[in-house]
Amino acid sequence: MTAQDTIKQTVTDNDVVLYMKGTKMAPQCGFSQRVAGVLNFMGVDFTDVNVLADEEIRQGIKEYSDWPTIPQLYVKGEFVGGCDIITEMTLSGELDQLFDQNGVAYDKDAADKIREANA
Repeated sequence: MTAQDTIKQTVTDNDVVLYMKGTKMAPQCGFSQRVAGVLNFMGVDFTDVNVLADEEIRQGIKEYSDWPTIPQLYVKGEFVGGCDIITEMTLSGELDQLFDQNGVAYDKDAADKIREANA
C-alpha cells in the first residue's frame, strides 16, 4: 500500500483526522499544538497522525492535499486547512458550522469560550 493509499484510507475511515508533528497529547511544534489544543478543548474525537514517525506520510500528505505545511485537518474525508485557517474558522464560528453540518460532536460551550477569550 502506498502512502497515498494509506492517507486516503485514514481520512475516509475516520470522521476527523489531524496530520500533525507529534501526537494530540504531545505535539512537537507550535502550530500542531494550537490545532490539537483547539480540538481537544472542544472535545472533538479525532485521529492524530504523527508525520514525524513516517517520512513517506510526511511528504505524501503534502501531495495528497496539495498543501505545503503541517498540520492539516480533515473532516469527513475533506481537507479543511492548516493552523491559520483552523484558527480563523474557530474564531468566526465556521468550524462549529462545519462540525454541525458533518455530524461531528463537539462542546459548543468550549467553542464559545475560545471566542470569548480571543475577543
